[in-house]
Amino acid sequence: MKKVFKIIIALIATITILTACNHDETAEDSRNTIVENEESSQPEQKEVEQQKNEKPKEQVQNNAQESVNHEEWTSLPEYNKIVEQLGNEDYTFQMVTDNRGERIFHILDKDDRKQYKSIFIKNTNRLKIIKINGGGLIFNEILS
Repeated sequence: MKKVFKIIIALIATITILTACNHDETAEDSRNTIVENEESSQPEQKEVEQQKNEKPKEQVQNNAQESVNHEEWTSLPEYNKIVEQLGNEDYTFQMVTDNRGERIFHILDKDDRKQYKSIFIKNTNRLKIIKINGGGLIFNEILS
């Protein structure tokens, strides 16, 4: 009987630990982790670039059509600040995600290589601009 009791307690403890390990972190912690990982992961970026080059032609064409239309992006609150920070070089915007919480763009150079990533947190109006290839975080402020 004692052995069965010990097994039940061990199972309950194991389930509790596994449940705690699977618990999602808050959105802010996740975003900070993403920024830290991007700043320190050069090998992963090479893999991403290789995967980008292996995309089907239809997907590449769709992304190009999305990113060319700057008129669509000019009405966004973060657009002017992004252009101000990056200068007037020939960049294209590629939307990664746009949901209730945040909007993420990849900013590509004239050769369609990812140079920057912008993260706009909608509920706080915080804009983060990250230079992907080794520059790290170059802008992190709340827009007025």
